[in-house]
Amino acid sequence: MERPLNAKEKLVLAALRRCGKPASAYDLIDDLKPEGVKAPPTVYRALGRLMEAGLVHRLETLNAFVACTHAHGRAVGSAAVALAVCEDCGSVAEFESQELSGILDGWAARAQFELRQTTLELRGICSACLGKAQ
Repeated sequence: MERPLNAKEKLVLAALRRCGKPASAYDLIDDLKPEGVKAPPTVYRALGRLMEAGLVHRLETLNAFVACTHAHGRAVGSAAVALAVCEDCGSVAEFESQELSGILDGWAARAQFELRQTTLELRGICSACLGKAQ
């Protein structure tokens, strides 16, 4: 059984969901100061636990975090996760793909590589921003 979220983890997750776009730990600290969260280690610990629980993703290229929109894990048979980041508005769309997971799992098996986590980042322009440009 997974352990329930503690109070700080709930606060950090709620703040991340309110942001609606990628946020750094320091963005979250600024948002959570009224709640008494002021120390970076507190936020980083909470983010680490939320990532372990599959509730948050880290965008490596932005050094930022987003709340997960799907229930998934890296168990055998689970779908690979991809995060599409709009370079104009900063929105992030998350999707899962069993086909992509099959490709990556097949490569890992052939390479004798123990795949523990799969999160792909796609960079481009979202449909809303493309529509504004036209």
